[in-house]
Amino acid sequence: MTQNDEFWVFAYGSLMWRPGFAHIETRPALLEGYHRAMCVLSIHYRGTPERPGLVLGLEEGGRCHGRAFRVTDDDRETVIAYLRARELISNVYLERMLPVGLDDGRRVEAYVFIADCAHVQYRGGLEDADAARIIAQGQGSGGSARDYLANSLAHLDGLGIPDPALARLLATVDRLGRPA
Repeated sequence: MTQNDEFWVFAYGSLMWRPGFAHIETRPALLEGYHRAMCVLSIHYRGTPERPGLVLGLEEGGRCHGRAFRVTDDDRETVIAYLRARELISNVYLERMLPVGLDDGRRVEAYVFIADCAHVQYRGGLEDADAARIIAQGQGSGGSARDYLANSLAHLDGLGIPDPALARLLATVDRLGRPA
């Protein structure tokens, strides 16, 4: 199998610690041109249509440290179907093949979900105070948006991927407390 024939998935959020699909290699990876942000309204798992929360997405600009998973060619279609079912519940993400750098110096094309800035659930560019209010109110079938953010930060820290912007946002959420 040549490098061009390999299928890689780039993960920047919960896929890093809970991929849910078979893979044969995992590498620390860097995606240039996008950054991790709480920029997607959650109306299913971490909020409701009436009281949405926010979850992670990739926005243009900057860089994002994450993980890349290599999948066998036999599993490629199964993995894509699984990821579409998991991530495209409301089609707020766009599927892309983008170049990522692996920690061993290789550059590979990876399957990536980026936030669709034209989608009604996209909320990029919010000030921390505005994002914190949305996060503080968000409670859905998967739990609270605040716990999602805290859990994401804990896992990122555990993987050696500090995210000062998300840490600052969590501190702002915690200062607000939970709305009545």
